[in-house]
Amino acid sequence: MLAQELAEELRGDPLDDLDNSDPTASDVAAECDLGLALLRGDAGADSQERCMQGLRIFCEHRDPRALPLLLPLLTESCPILRMSAVYALGRNPSPQAVEPLLGLLVSDDNGYVRKAVAWSLGNYPDAPILNPLIRSLQVDISAVRLWAASSLAEAGCTGPAKADPAAAQLLLSMRIDSEPAVRSNSAWALGRLYGELVEPRQQLVVESLLHSMLNDFESGVRDEARLALEQLEQPEVLERLQTLVEEGLLS
Repeated sequence: MLAQELAEELRGDPLDDLDNSDPTASDVAAECDLGLALLRGDAGADSQERCMQGLRIFCEHRDPRALPLLLPLLTESCPILRMSAVYALGRNPSPQAVEPLLGLLVSDDNGYVRKAVAWSLGNYPDAPILNPLIRSLQVDISAVRLWAASSLAEAGCTGPAKADPAAAQLLLSMRIDSEPAVRSNSAWALGRLYGELVEPRQQLVVESLLHSMLNDFESGVRDEARLALEQLEQPEVLERLQTLVEEGLLS
């Protein structure tokens, strides 16, 4: 399916629709039971629509019973079903999903699906996701790069051994990526990784964020870099920011 056709049929990316409300346990249980019933529905004229309804439930809620019903959907010919199954597996992470998700990140020909995988892998920080996400941040389309940057922060937060190579790529992307949203997410991710890094990488992160804050041509990137620096809560960094304000270089 062409990307334009997929966009028209999608009617809203599930990633944009994830519900952050706090329903009662009984409400969640009832919804999950409904979701399982929908995913198990007999084949028929409306089987795809029922499946989509079930997938949307598991994009919001976690239930281990859904796993054997979600995994086969990763090989569906319809990219909307594959994408929704990927989001559901991000909400319902399982070691069994790692290999097929990584396969989709590399080989799926649909950008919406790869974007979903880049987001979902952030919920698998202990899996071998670091190098695949780095590659996506280097070479994939902007929507995938954006979420690869965010998920690299989750992968790198598991310890210095992963944080350092993640930070190396994020520093490069924050400097050279053509998409402002990717540069912004790279700045945010570097702020998240700072505590897992050691010198001289920490100092390089600070200097790079300062450079982006002062020199990036997009205000959103400059704002994100400044916020990342402020949230480090390092006295010397806050002092440098205050000096820049006093010198009129920051408002």
